[in-house]
Amino acid sequence: MSVQTHPAPAAARARVAPRPRKRRIRLTHWVFAGPAAVLFTAFFAYPLAASLYQSFTRDEGGVTVWAGLDQYRRMLHDPAFLESLLNTGLILVTQVPVMLVLALALAALLNQSWLRFRGTWRALYFLPAVTTLVAYAVVFQVLLKGDGGLVNQTLTAVGLPAVDWLNDPAWAKTALVGSLTWRWTGYNAVILLAGLQSIGREQYEAAAIDGAGTVTTYTRVIFPQLRPVVLFCAVTSTIGTLQLFDEPYVLTRGGPDHATLTPVVYLYQTGFQQMDFGYAAAIAWAVVVVIAAVSALQFWFFGRERR
Repeated sequence: MSVQTHPAPAAARARVAPRPRKRRIRLTHWVFAGPAAVLFTAFFAYPLAASLYQSFTRDEGGVTVWAGLDQYRRMLHDPAFLESLLNTGLILVTQVPVMLVLALALAALLNQSWLRFRGTWRALYFLPAVTTLVAYAVVFQVLLKGDGGLVNQTLTAVGLPAVDWLNDPAWAKTALVGSLTWRWTGYNAVILLAGLQSIGREQYEAAAIDGAGTVTTYTRVIFPQLRPVVLFCAVTSTIGTLQLFDEPYVLTRGGPDHATLTPVVYLYQTGFQQMDFGYAAAIAWAVVVVIAAVSALQFWFFGRERR
């Protein structure tokens, strides 16, 4: 005996078939996102757009007029701005590589199992990074004083001549590089140490079984795996160097003879001392472009695959 089945009525199928859900914008979404959106617009988006607009204007007799690219053309023929870029470039190519090499060596040392009180050493080396920028710059200013500074007292005690650290152009750059290296080496070492600790011990053991020494193990096995961490440290250090303000301003005010003048110090002098806000805004956006270009170059160099 066969049982015949009849298709369900269309009305019943319509009741059974799931209906597409419509996304409804609830008021609670805006309650939580609204304050953040307002703050972002008021304190980031609007100032950013206003500074970009201001970089295309200039002040004529108290009236703001459209200047087009005149401020940017002026920048290309401004000896002080070009010198500030050169100073920052010299600091960048000397301080950042030296600091990263020291940070890698320090991280490798702090990662050794035989080292006692490792937590204490890590805290001590990281301590300069949490020191207030102005406070540590003032301390270095006292230490590097030409007359009576602790550094010169130590040099004369061992029979070496005293150095005019903050009033000689070459030594002022050296003092600035030294202070930056002191402050940021431990910070980057802790970040690199976290990268080292993410590498399994079995890789060290496998390299030892293959007959690789300590130097070969680190250069051929360990450090290549640290490339993303090194990239992070290099990019953040580069951005910090290109935005350098506190140290040169407190130590030397950008002198002597513009030897430690940086674009951000020059921006401050132009905008808040000379009250030329249009040109200062143009300098700010030039710094943004330089940071983006250098960061992209670093991403390309560290990010490409090694054959």
